[in-house]
Amino acid sequence: MSNLKLIESTSLFQEFQICTQLQYNGQLNIRNSEGKTWLFYYRLGQLVWATGGTHPSRRLRRNLAKYCPYLDISKLNLSPENTSIEHWDYHFLENLRQGNKIKAEQINAIVESTISELLFDLAQQANSTSLSCEKNQNIILEAPINSTTANMFFRQMQDFWDSWSNAGLASFSPDLAPVLVKPEELKRQVSPSVYKNFETFLNGKHTLWDLSVKMKQSVIKIAYSLLPYINQGITALVEVPDLPLLVMTVKNNYNSNKKSNNPNAPLIACIDDSPQVCQMLERIVISNGMRFIKIEDPLQALPILIENKPDFIFLDLIMPGINGYELCATLRRTSLFAKTPIVILTGSDGVFDRVRSKVFGATDFMNKPVATDKLVGIVDKYLGTARTIDNLSNLAFCS
Repeated sequence: MSNLKLIESTSLFQEFQICTQLQYNGQLNIRNSEGKTWLFYYRLGQLVWATGGTHPSRRLRRNLAKYCPYLDISKLNLSPENTSIEHWDYHFLENLRQGNKIKAEQINAIVESTISELLFDLAQQANSTSLSCEKNQNIILEAPINSTTANMFFRQMQDFWDSWSNAGLASFSPDLAPVLVKPEELKRQVSPSVYKNFETFLNGKHTLWDLSVKMKQSVIKIAYSLLPYINQGITALVEVPDLPLLVMTVKNNYNSNKKSNNPNAPLIACIDDSPQVCQMLERIVISNGMRFIKIEDPLQALPILIENKPDFIFLDLIMPGINGYELCATLRRTSLFAKTPIVILTGSDGVFDRVRSKVFGATDFMNKPVATDKLVGIVDKYLGTARTIDNLSNLAFCS
């Protein structure tokens, strides 16, 4: 069950309160006009997990470093089949728990930190952009052992926001990274030891949230201490990308070159800004005897598609710059792709998304995570690839 509605900033957090009052089970999806999403998961009216925002991978690594310092994060890999799930980070923690690598109280600390951070992020967004809200009751996660009530999260968020704004930081996001712009000017103002700290930490690679963990100080204290230098133009806050997911390497037991290079095999295109999703689809497609092309920049999709002329297109719904609906409509207006099967990929199995996909010209709709049998089945449904690939295999064997 899913429904979508636009919400005003003043009523944003009323949506959370309604979920609590109704003892809601499922996902609450908040999306801004730029396509950024914040996903909150309820069980019996309690917030049990949250993900999305600007840096989900950074956030998880940061919390693991803070609450589980004994873990070697570089050796903790995410299973490939979980990379296309919206709540992949929840599964990551669950796998650590099942492997006895993390304790219940550590999971609870990470859950509380994650939810609090994302609620604060929403509080900053609320007055600067239009937001839409969608509920999906098809996704229900198990609750941590000691889940915190939603009201407690909101009280903590309000206290944090009051402190942040009272410190003169309301226009700055902790997701930004400080960088030293005028080192010579800074040298004239601070001692050599202080300058050394600036030079070490203010390299444009670590967000204010990151520095809070690295320096073991509150993010408000760090940001406030930098404010005079930001106002002078000595330092600046810049956007940084999220860190890549650590995905387990999968050994392929097939001759990918022989199969994927067959010029008669169907060419399958995937347009998705997630490298992990593209890699997953590539592995499935090539292992089933088809050719594959990935496009991670949706704004470059049209010329690449025209050049390669794929037989089948998988198209992600939520991407930066342009959403899947708009791109699908553009492709349908191009005579070359007027009849090409286009399947929308999404992690939200909502009726609204399904109906809207059809309106914009999509052939079908497929949920993430993508299962091998479902992917092969939907391609065969529209291309009849099973019979074609079998025939090609027989010819290759006999030649």
